Amino acid sequence: MKTIRLKVWLMILAGCTIGVISCKTEKKDNEIKGYSLATITADTDKEITTSYSASIEGKQDIDIYPQVSGYIEKLNVSEGDIVRKGEILFVIDQVPYKAALETAIANVESAKANLATAELTYKSTQALFVKKVVSDFNLQTTKNAYLTAKAQLAQAKAQEVNARNNLSYTEVKSPSNGVVGMLPYRVGTLVSPSMPQPLTTVSDNSNMYVYFSMTENQFLSLARQYGTIEKALQNMPAIQLQLNDGSTYEEKGKIESISGVIDKETGTVGVRAVFPNSLRLLHSGASGNVLIPSIYKQCIVIPQGATIQLQDKLLVYKVIDGKAVSTLIKVAPVNDGKEYIVLEGLKSGDEIISDGAGMVREGTQVK
Repeated sequence: MKTIRLKVWLMILAGCTIGVISCKTEKKDNEIKGYSLATITADTDKEITTSYSASIEGKQDIDIYPQVSGYIEKLNVSEGDIVRKGEILFVIDQVPYKAALETAIANVESAKANLATAELTYKSTQALFVKKVVSDFNLQTTKNAYLTAKAQLAQAKAQEVNARNNLSYTEVKSPSNGVVGMLPYRVGTLVSPSMPQPLTTVSDNSNMYVYFSMTENQFLSLARQYGTIEKALQNMPAIQLQLNDGSTYEEKGKIESISGVIDKETGTVGVRAVFPNSLRLLHSGASGNVLIPSIYKQCIVIPQGATIQLQDKLLVYKVIDGKAVSTLIKVAPVNDGKEYIVLEGLKSGDEIISDGAGMVREGTQVK
């Protein structure tokens, strides 16, 4: 009797154990089949910002060299001064150049007197030649003397102009509006046109040029997005500049030109943008990051977790008749690290596995 009861209890216990295992297996199967699905729609406007390392330069950085030699007599500016076009920056010792100009002026007056004398002699000889008092040789000689005196006057006038220019060059003026750079030379320094380092640099920074590069693929994507590079330059939205300290520059800029030549060594295309600099916050030689928005209208956006990457290809799993079917897709070259913009391979109404695609196999029953 006791043996029978023991067998019954063992059978009950075994049945319970099987029931627990069965329940756990069923629950596990349900968890595996709990895929996240999403239906595709193409009604989203998406903006993605791409960052490019950039260097900042003044619109004009003009090195100022003297055009004459001499000692610096006056220094009228300091580093960082804002100057206007034509403003005198330096004055070089003018004494020798004033003396040279006075000499040149005196030479002109002397040449004028010599010319007047030669002209009188020539005219007098002409009259005598008509009366056959002097020979043709005498006439030609006086004529040549007259022409020589005329040439000497022209030469003296040219020397006067050169002397005036040299004197004017002793006042070194700013060739444009801008900001004065470093001043390595001070009053009393001997300077010359052949000196290796400029007197200073004047940077026109009312507008600043920002230079950066984009890859060949980014360049082609931009051309395709707008049709042509010319249309891209006309229709691209304003861009932003992130400064070296991580802050965003207040004023927006615009891409002004894109090089038509791809650098063979780097595979990149040079781009120049221009930013206004009314607050003088940007300086030549600085660096930062250009932030360019890419806007896609009525596009298909999917989470990156819905994709699987196989070498250089991306695929998603469509749900067709309840089963997972792999499909190759083409996405935009820019992304925010969370989502992809799908250009080819999906259409509105398609249903995909939106999360955990890497755990799925071809033909898996998902619903």
